[in-house]
Amino acid sequence: MVHRRLSDVRAVVFDLDGTLVDSLEDLAAALDLALDEHGLARPTRAEVRTWIGGGARVLIAHAVESSPPASLPRALAKPGLVDSVLARFRVHYAAAPVVHTRLYDGLDGVLDRLAAKGTRLAVLSNKPHALAVEIGEVVLARWPFSAIVGHREHVPLKPAPDAALAIAAELGVEPAACAFVGDSGIDIQTAHAAGMLAVGVSWGFRPRAELVAAQPVLVADAPAALAALVDPPVT
Repeated sequence: MVHRRLSDVRAVVFDLDGTLVDSLEDLAAALDLALDEHGLARPTRAEVRTWIGGGARVLIAHAVESSPPASLPRALAKPGLVDSVLARFRVHYAAAPVVHTRLYDGLDGVLDRLAAKGTRLAVLSNKPHALAVEIGEVVLARWPFSAIVGHREHVPLKPAPDAALAIAAELGVEPAACAFVGDSGIDIQTAHAAGMLAVGVSWGFRPRAELVAAQPVLVADAPAALAALVDPPVT
């Protein structure tokens, strides 16, 4: 049986972008450079925000689709253009993944509380594994994260539960005793598919309505609210 309270779980698996860290500016900067090189229009930061969470290919596909038709290079059809822009985006992002990326304000206290309780901590992201680890080593070094996992070859992206279940096994914690915390419908779907407590946070990149539609068990609208779920008030 899945725990229904965050205070009861033995492990918490966090999404990275939009949940633990605000990486919008670094992602958008790399995207801008890749689009510039292909003569494509830059999207707004508000547009980029709504495209993050499904992996780099999804981000690039949205950017290419949103570019005015007149700006598309005639030599490349859109599928080939997505591949070309994606390759350059990866180069630019890998060169500068942690310039502006930072932990969301107030989450340091949440992570402190979880660590003090002995709760196992992990990260599961759809970004490439090496980049997830690099960002985690810079931004999350203060806390004892047992696993920081990004997308690896031959492992399906979220919302497939494979990577989440592998993390639970690595931590030695049954999935039902784990929580999965994320800012997108994809994260909530992952939690349900893995049999983990689904916790949505609304301060990230996705609209709150998307979280609610995915039916999380708990929703926190601010880090302070998440902290209260970790240590609920005594009644």
